[in-house]
Amino acid sequence: MSFGDILYVIAMGIFVFLTFGIIRNYYKSKFDDEGQRIDMQEKKISEEREEK
Repeated sequence: MSFGDILYVIAMGIFVFLTFGIIRNYYKSKFDDEGQRIDMQEKKISEEREEK
């Protein structure tokens, strides 16, 4: 393997790691620990408040 190939493999590894981290954090912020969407829970809470 040439030096360029080694740098390419390292760059692809870093790219995959960063992309996976970004996607994981995106979905972590959208769902709670029980797997329910956070934005849907806020909507249900506001609807319950309006009914009372």
